[in-house]
Amino acid sequence: MAGHSKWANIQHRKGRQDAARSKLFSKLSKEITVAAKMGDPDPEKNPRLRLAVKEAKSQSVPKDVIERAIKKSEGGDAESYDEIRYEGYGPGGVAIIVEAMTDNRNRTASTVRSTFSKNGGNLGETGSVGFMFERKGQIVFDYGVGSPDDVMMAAIEAGAEDVESAEGDGDEDEGGHWITCADTDLSEVSTALEQALGESRSTKLVWQAQTTSPVDLETLQKVMKLVETLEDDDDVQSVTTNMDAPDEVMEAYAAAS
Repeated sequence: MAGHSKWANIQHRKGRQDAARSKLFSKLSKEITVAAKMGDPDPEKNPRLRLAVKEAKSQSVPKDVIERAIKKSEGGDAESYDEIRYEGYGPGGVAIIVEAMTDNRNRTASTVRSTFSKNGGNLGETGSVGFMFERKGQIVFDYGVGSPDDVMMAAIEAGAEDVESAEGDGDEDEGGHWITCADTDLSEVSTALEQALGESRSTKLVWQAQTTSPVDLETLQKVMKLVETLEDDDDVQSVTTNMDAPDEVMEAYAAAS
């Protein structure tokens, strides 16, 4: 699963302040509400909702917040959101996929386009970079749940496709086991793995880059500024890039941040 852990490490190094965590809770709650409204409000009968709730719990979203998000979907006045995917290029030709949920397509499109433009990027048409990525399920466990060999065996038995393990440098969030599977198998594989290894750190659908773009420190800083500005938008649910930075570049970025 080349490239994913470096990006994960950048995100963890940046850390999350209280305001950013509140924004994260809001985005996770929105996904729960949409999933519940599109299907059954019972997570056991709605695979998408079950995954949304599982991801929210792994991010320490309080139980009452999750319950309110589900209940919100049952009201006749519940907000209606459109799911939209934007694709484009950032500085250095880095491919970027932005996933959003919005109640106003024009507002979101305008904001995303402006953000790309102001930060050295270009928003493209749907499909302009999507061919460089593949939709996958991703389950992340803390490194301490077991040895790489034990986790590999558990992943194989659960039906996963790939495992990458990294011990980290003393920061628990930087180490871990990243397990990938087919997007359609995520619910089943994650359930089997949690029965074998315990609670996961994260369970979600991701875009996995099949082609990566090498970046130097200057390009990395520019792309990160674009990504962080996009993520600050309440309508944006996730941002994925195909950038790949050497360890020394990442260390220099972390030191300068």
